[in-house]
Amino acid sequence: MILEVKVKPNSKVEQFDFDKGVLTLKIKEKPVEGKANKAVVDKLAKRLKVAKSCIEIVKGEKSRSKLVRIDCLDDDEILLRLGG
Repeated sequence: MILEVKVKPNSKVEQFDFDKGVLTLKIKEKPVEGKANKAVVDKLAKRLKVAKSCIEIVKGEKSRSKLVRIDCLDDDEILLRLGG
């Protein structure tokens, strides 16, 4: 599944919000030297209970809007675990 993710780095609170097929992810990490991208993969892997290797940012590594490919789970299970 390819999922659209909007990242809000440098947030005070870490939070997931899934609405209309778009995941908004607030993370504490700053967008410096790939730390925010690493945090996106880490947080998604933890939330979905999959290995980090199952998650890949396919577009938007230098943008707040990203396309993320999630393997290892079927689409229905991904949506269920994200709360969508």
